[in-house]
Amino acid sequence: MRAGRKEERMENVIWRPQERQALFMQRPEDEVLYGGAAGGGKSDALVIEAARQVEIPYYKGLILRKTYPQLTELIEKSLRYYPAAFPRARYNEQKHCWTFPSGARIVFGSLQHEKDRFNYQGKAFDFIAFDELTHFSFDEYIYLKSRNRPNGPGTRVYMRSTANPGGVGHAWVKERFITAGEPMQTIWEDVVLVGPDGKSHRERMSRAFVPSTVFDNKILLENDPKYLARLASLPEKEKRALLYGDWDCYEGQFFEDFRIEPDMRAANAAGVDLPREELKKQRRWCHVIEPFAIPRDWKVYRSFDWGYHRPFSVGWWAVDYEGTVYRILEMYGCTETPNEGVKWIPPRVFQEIARAEREHPWLKGREIRGIADPAIWNAETGVSIAETASRCGVWFDKGDHQRIPGWMQLHYRLAFDENGFPRMYVFNTCKAFIRTVPTLQYDKSRPEDLDSEGEDHVADETRYFLMSRPIKPRQKDRPDRGNSGPLHLFLDISGELPRAGARPGMEILGGNSE
Repeated sequence: MRAGRKEERMENVIWRPQERQALFMQRPEDEVLYGGAAGGGKSDALVIEAARQVEIPYYKGLILRKTYPQLTELIEKSLRYYPAAFPRARYNEQKHCWTFPSGARIVFGSLQHEKDRFNYQGKAFDFIAFDELTHFSFDEYIYLKSRNRPNGPGTRVYMRSTANPGGVGHAWVKERFITAGEPMQTIWEDVVLVGPDGKSHRERMSRAFVPSTVFDNKILLENDPKYLARLASLPEKEKRALLYGDWDCYEGQFFEDFRIEPDMRAANAAGVDLPREELKKQRRWCHVIEPFAIPRDWKVYRSFDWGYHRPFSVGWWAVDYEGTVYRILEMYGCTETPNEGVKWIPPRVFQEIARAEREHPWLKGREIRGIADPAIWNAETGVSIAETASRCGVWFDKGDHQRIPGWMQLHYRLAFDENGFPRMYVFNTCKAFIRTVPTLQYDKSRPEDLDSEGEDHVADETRYFLMSRPIKPRQKDRPDRGNSGPLHLFLDISGELPRAGARPGMEILGGNSE
């Protein structure tokens, strides 16, 4: 950024972007997320980017944080840079608004509550910036996107955001920007709209992710050489998120023990020096695996969580001879908007479930036991959802609705033994489980429970299934009793006795195997 007057443009450099900041500011896409770790120079870049068009009289920019107190640092940066570049620019503290000599404005705003997004109804902003995007919900972001429109001819209309891993919006931000494509590559989204004449028109929207870590911020490291050491001294999950930008591990994560990729640190600590791909093939220190054909004599279960405005979730599980469970298939009633239900009425949901169990080669011809949320037996408003299911040939037993014991069962299953084998796997085709479960967070008022405001529907039906066959936690350093398998410390139950020569199963605490 240089001084605003033309005769001063070759002098008085006020701010110069570092290499990674320049890459972010050069991106042409409609939406760009910048950052992903602490100390990458995100806030500076966002404040400067907002001032790109202030020489256009009707330009209006908006910079957002979740609450007004969180805006302090951004406002302080604007007070440092804007008057130096535009001496006649004025800041109104009551309105949190900069007015520039041209008449252009930059507003600092907040969305502390979901309903606050309607405070921006009817307003237009040529540029919208979200600082710490993972603090916002998808609904808040998309609503503000509808406010991203020109205030006059000649302005560029676009959105920019910064973020670190974690926060209530972690899941949708990760899905929209991180896993949707490769870093620094344009992600294209086709949008079809129908005009008043009934004709369809196709448009393309673009977005991208520009990663940045503290290693890209040379100025910070020169001014504070020990900042790296402070980040490196954080607890492991915070260090991985804030120092390295790891979107699969962050503070507040409820199921931090779920591993999509092999946990190389744990494998190395156990003295195993195998490459990542080999550990995946061996199904060690990871939970997500390649699908395989299910043996006909493995038992299969179905778990179910009802939803209409929110997604419904169905999971199909296979249980091997040792009692290890595999999530083999799922049906998730979600639109392209995270945590938004497809609004199928109960008959349609259960007709689709019945069709899947008639046609899918892993399911057809099998006896499948269903477990569901006890709430579907509520018949206060007429025919219960459970009765509707039975009319479609889909039957359920009432699941155990206890939350804390249910979450503990999931933790017990995810735990690895000394050789890196868990007691639960997820096929990599079960995208809803893989997307939603790792992003669930602790409830701030009840830390032993997870925050039910998150997209927890897959986790809920998983809990119902696991509570139907609860197990004990692993007992470390238990003496070997002649069995080499990871589950040798558990007893068998009727109906799931292992075949001759197979390793023993596990003890089911009050479970029903039939």
